[in-house]
Amino acid sequence: MTAITADLIERLSRNTPKVVVVGDAILDVWLSGHSDRLCREAPAPVVDVGSRSLSAGGAANTAVNLAAMGAKVRFVSLVGDDDAGRELRNLLTAQGVDTQHVVVSGQRRTVGKHRVVADEQVLVRFDEGDGDEADGEVAQQVGAALDLAVEDADALVVCDYGNGLFGPAVRETVARVRETVPLAVVDAHDFRRWRSTSPDLVTPNAGEAARLLDSSLPENGARAELFERRRAELLDATGAKAVVVTLDREGALLLTPDGPGYRTWADPVPESQASGAGDTFVAALCLGAAASLPLTASMELAQAAACVVVHKSGTSVCTWTELSVALTRESALDPDELERIVAGYHEAGRTVVFTNGCFDVLHRGHITYLNEAKRQGDVLIVAVNSDDSVRRLKGPDRPVNTAQDRAAVLSALSCVDHVTVFDEDTPINLLRRLEPELYVKGGDYTENMLKEAPVVRSYGGEVRALGYVPEQSTTSVIEKIRTGSVLGEEP
Repeated sequence: MTAITADLIERLSRNTPKVVVVGDAILDVWLSGHSDRLCREAPAPVVDVGSRSLSAGGAANTAVNLAAMGAKVRFVSLVGDDDAGRELRNLLTAQGVDTQHVVVSGQRRTVGKHRVVADEQVLVRFDEGDGDEADGEVAQQVGAALDLAVEDADALVVCDYGNGLFGPAVRETVARVRETVPLAVVDAHDFRRWRSTSPDLVTPNAGEAARLLDSSLPENGARAELFERRRAELLDATGAKAVVVTLDREGALLLTPDGPGYRTWADPVPESQASGAGDTFVAALCLGAAASLPLTASMELAQAAACVVVHKSGTSVCTWTELSVALTRESALDPDELERIVAGYHEAGRTVVFTNGCFDVLHRGHITYLNEAKRQGDVLIVAVNSDDSVRRLKGPDRPVNTAQDRAAVLSALSCVDHVTVFDEDTPINLLRRLEPELYVKGGDYTENMLKEAPVVRSYGGEVRALGYVPEQSTTSVIEKIRTGSVLGEEP
């Protein structure tokens, strides 16, 4: 597992992949002001607009997010020969996106989404523009522009939001040029019509994934289970090598033909602040994959970037600098602060899950285990043995990584909410202080083997043994490194 740390972000920031984004361009308009009265004609609020701000939306937002993270972006789209189209192209150019492949049509109105905001609350959105499918000469112009844009490209991102760019002729061009590009990512409202393109990655949201399965969308807690159970159908319906289902406030789920589903978790914020976070997610996911990161690491990268954006207002982008700052938060909490935080979780009725270990040389077995631990409740706390404690347990040549480094890597995982370090051989004292509802350990342990079990039972907690991944232990990884054995690749 490649951990998403500030050091990795610094290395990624030096990459400049050539990425072609082809998709429906949208101009987002934000009209913001104050409201303290209703109009006479109807029971509708009157907003005194104090500011008008513009941002790139739809595929254009994916393009500016990619550019903000260092990619050389060529944008292929269709806009009208109107003020909105000119404003959108100017925005893109100012943010480092190459717009020479954007087709301008005098027979079309640029799509715009206008949001009226009063005192940070979105009151209404009204849309303008033409969404008829491009055909004839316009479609030929878009196809020719795409042919030029994909020359020597490292990745192709298709953003199909049903606003008319992708008529049959343009889809045929995408399918043809896709063969020349190493990485193809599709984000669409209807993924079935991209099946023949055989994308490497597709990114449906929960509603789109449910429609692919002809299924109703279950309650939030059961959505991931539904998609994981029916992964084969999702992969077949999309024709993709991997499916990443975005779950809004619940994070995202990676599904591949082999192995368990991999979850990331989001940092929930009010819905009104989250405009464009999905575009940021797709952009960062693409950059991670283009840099040959494992898909699990690319997922963590995308989730971290989306979490940066949702804390901003309006349609925003994430930069490598912002992401690095977000990842350099204090990695390990002291027990007193953690006890105070956990008391708040108990009061709010949230289920706290606790696990512990050395976590020296983090590997896929650890990640699979921690992902499963998070699914058992609402909050996951990981207690890490101190360096002295590891030496007593594992021998004088361990740990390989210091407690500070181990805590930093763990805290960068979206499934881990809090990390703390303890000096004893067991976390019994921490368990007594925190009283988590669930104490979990890997399936290589049984409850009778755990000295902590009587303590957990004494305050009414539960002990659970989770699955174990054979041949995935820190000892085996270190031994392979020492002997020069080939390490298995991650998905």
